[in-house]
Amino acid sequence: MKKIIFIVSEDWYFVSHRLHLATTAINNGYEVTLLSRASKHQEFIRSLGIKTINWPLERRSLNPLRELISIYQIVHKVRSLKPNLVHAVGIKPIIYTALSKLFFSVDGVVLALGGLGFIFRSRRVSAKILRIFVVHLFRLLLASSNIRLIIQNRDDGEILKNLNISKGEKIRLIRGAGVSVKDFFPKKVQNDKPLVILPARMLWDKGVEDFVNCAQRCITNKISVQFVLIGNPDLHNPESIPEAQLKQWVELGFVEWWGEQDNMLKIYHMADLVCFPSYHEGLPKALLEAASCELPIVSYDVSGCREIVKDNINGFLVPFKDEHALYDAVLELLENSSLRRKMGKISRKMVIEEFTQEKIASETIRVWDEISK
Repeated sequence: MKKIIFIVSEDWYFVSHRLHLATTAINNGYEVTLLSRASKHQEFIRSLGIKTINWPLERRSLNPLRELISIYQIVHKVRSLKPNLVHAVGIKPIIYTALSKLFFSVDGVVLALGGLGFIFRSRRVSAKILRIFVVHLFRLLLASSNIRLIIQNRDDGEILKNLNISKGEKIRLIRGAGVSVKDFFPKKVQNDKPLVILPARMLWDKGVEDFVNCAQRCITNKISVQFVLIGNPDLHNPESIPEAQLKQWVELGFVEWWGEQDNMLKIYHMADLVCFPSYHEGLPKALLEAASCELPIVSYDVSGCREIVKDNINGFLVPFKDEHALYDAVLELLENSSLRRKMGKISRKMVIEEFTQEKIASETIRVWDEISK
């Protein structure tokens, strides 16, 4: 029996983005182990036949001793479990897996980037320093024949190519984590007034403030509409928005903040459209879920979002940071319910054809087969 270890920072992300891949691996004869920070999800994960190991990684920590311990734990667990494959997801697990590989031997290693994010896009000094280190590490690592780097959108591929990280033979494009079209299905719940949502972590670079500004303009212009933020801050992310700021926006009366929701299907059924002015993405699963529920989407024309949103087809792509264009696009959909329905149906069709979790799992296992014996 082949063995695979998934290395992920937190188990909630594994449940939301990689669980179907893991259960598909089990159905294909793999023994699956998850190395991640443990939470309330552990019992559920184990009930599916997946072994779990607590890996108390702090995503924001720069404590040298703590980080060395995290790397040692990868080496120790891989040596003891002797898997055929290691599949790391997210920038910090990827970096630590890459460093750990110096001390263990496996058939193959897959590094799955959710998006280039903070290290590759931020202008902060800390990000620029880390970028130099990561670029050199990736160049060294991708020289190995049994390594594959998975990216989620073509724009990230171009960035890596321009950085001379790889000529491309070790990089594979797999667009996102996929979505269950059976679990996320269309069903419109009628509201007293249209509902516009932003389903995302409450981060500055998710365009939360842009969403609030759009809401403010709509309410100021006496448009009958409800704008709602869906999600919590991420305290481990440098871009996390303070809870006090979110409450201040709510007090102004332009938006509501419903926090993290356990039943997102119910939210999508209530919503009339998604406004997602993120500054950059890998390939946002929230947009796949929304599209699968026949929702039209308005987003900035940025990496990741343009993989899902086709301008004037299933939503609107507007120029980056153009808040006037963002408002105009949202307003056009608010005023035209038949256009919302038309675009929503195209969204669903697109997901069924291109973004099912079954399709994504099949593409990923094909990468595993490339490098495993």
